[in-house]
Amino acid sequence: MNLRTEQAADQQAVRHVHLQAFGDHGKVVTELVDSLRAAVTPLQGLSLVAEHGGEIVGHVMFTRVWLDAPRRLVEAQSLSPLAVLPGHQGQGIGSVLVRRGLEIMAEQGVPVVFLEGPPAYYARFGFGPGAGLGFRRPSLRIPEAAFQAVRLPAYEPWMTGTMVYPDTFWRHDAVGLRDPDV
Repeated sequence: MNLRTEQAADQQAVRHVHLQAFGDHGKVVTELVDSLRAAVTPLQGLSLVAEHGGEIVGHVMFTRVWLDAPRRLVEAQSLSPLAVLPGHQGQGIGSVLVRRGLEIMAEQGVPVVFLEGPPAYYARFGFGPGAGLGFRRPSLRIPEAAFQAVRLPAYEPWMTGTMVYPDTFWRHDAVGLRDPDV
């Protein structure tokens, strides 16, 4: 398996991975990824693909968010989204993508990475409940257990507060879960 930075020619393959991995929610995720690409630069964020036998089988994206700390706004990152083609799930591809992505975030001097996701999966990478680490979720629609964070070496103890998503996440209504019964 080869891990590498996503290239422009990979966009359709990355869309395919997310459409397959997320099912009915795949369209929202692919539109979010398409919009977030503009925010990823060589020095800020990351869009990483896993390639196996010439086929892109996994993708992870890290994009800038903020931590509204008492002292000042702190640039942080959000791990969102992560996807692996269904036929390749359970083989460690997602784990390799997340671990390499976190290494790169640490190299870039990112102090904290946030995500919304299942705690049982992300705990293996050092993620823990955001509230327990001094962080507040950006929306009450995010289940408390799903709001997670990992502190990286650039983290300092004064860096606590509310995680703030950029407008792109809100425009795509990709923050937390909507209640279909309301």
